[in-house]
Formats: sequence, C-alpha cells, structure tokens
Amino acid sequence: MLNFNSPIKEEKKFNDLNIIEVEPTIKINLRSSKREFSTKIGKILSILPPSEANTSSGNEKFNLLWLSPDEWLIYSNDKKMTLDDQINLEDKLFNGISKLNHGAVTNVSDHWIMVNLKGNKVYDLLSKSCPYNFNEYKKKKGSVAQTIVNHIDVILHNKEDNNLNLFVRRSFSEDLWLWLNDSARFI
Repeated sequence: MLNFNSPIKEEKKFNDLNIIEVEPTIKINLRSSKREFSTKIGKILSILPPSEANTSSGNEKFNLLWLSPDEWLIYSNDKKMTLDDQINLEDKLFNGISKLNHGAVTNVSDHWIMVNLKGNKVYDLLSKSCPYNFNEYKKKKGSVAQTIVNHIDVILHNKEDNNLNLFVRRSFSEDLWLWLNDSARFI
C-alpha cells in the first residue's frame, strides 16, 4: 500500500452522526465468471462470494461485496493487518485464482478510501445529495449499493443499523469529505 497523506485528518462528530476515515486496509477486486472461482475463494477466505445482487458476505476477518455478476470487492476488518499479512493474502488469491486462470485479482487498496458513517442521521445526510432510495437498504444488514453522493460515485456497505462503510475513489475523497462535513452541520 502507498504511504499517503489522507485529506481526512480527524473524526467528525455531529448531533447523532459520526464520520471517520477507516485506517487504510487491504481492498482487493476479484473478477471471474468461472464455476471454480467460488470454491477457491471459499477455501482461501472461508467466505463464499455472494451471488445475489447488492449483498455481501463476511466473517470476522473479511467482507466480500457483490459489485456485479462477475465482480466482488474484498476488504479487511482487521485494522492491524500487517503488510506481510496483506502480501500473503494477495499472493494466495493470485496463486489460487489468477495463476490458474480462474479469474482476476487486483489490489485496489490505494484506489479506495473507506469512510465509516455511524448514527441515527446517516440516511438523512446521504439523502441530501443521493438519488438512491434507502428504505429497503437500511433494513438489510449486509446490503451493498453503488450510487452517487454529491455527484461522486461511491460504494455503500450496510454493516448494521445506522452504521455503514462508504468507499470513494481517492481522487474524490477530499471533495466528498468536505461535503459530508458541511452537510452534516445542517441536519
């Protein structure tokens, strides 16, 4: 992973809303349409890739988000995962999937910034500048949505009630961070 300076320097707390960048964790994009792929992922991560649209699967170590019928995003729950552990994970996935031509494994850790939004006002904040209808989404733990917030593409992962992770491309992270903070003050 890159040694980067994030535009997100602090945790922001507003009335019933907390916004914080999650320390950089490994994020890996997986692509495959082959049947053997799910079995390989299951053996390596102890998680089967979700096959239903806009869902996720996970365990105590990793979350696996459905992005399209042949694309998933893995991210680590372990904030203290060492660089060696990250390299070992990527090597296991590469050797078990890409090397055997079962799919593609791409480390996108430096591409995505992950922001955690927590509190009763999370959906009020997002609804200010997002066309997505959160009525069903917020009821289902593990839901995944790809949408736009303030004209910026994001991926949302519903971890639990009023607690979600938002993934934004690094190049747009500062703009989105500023918008989240400005908008949260008026909720």
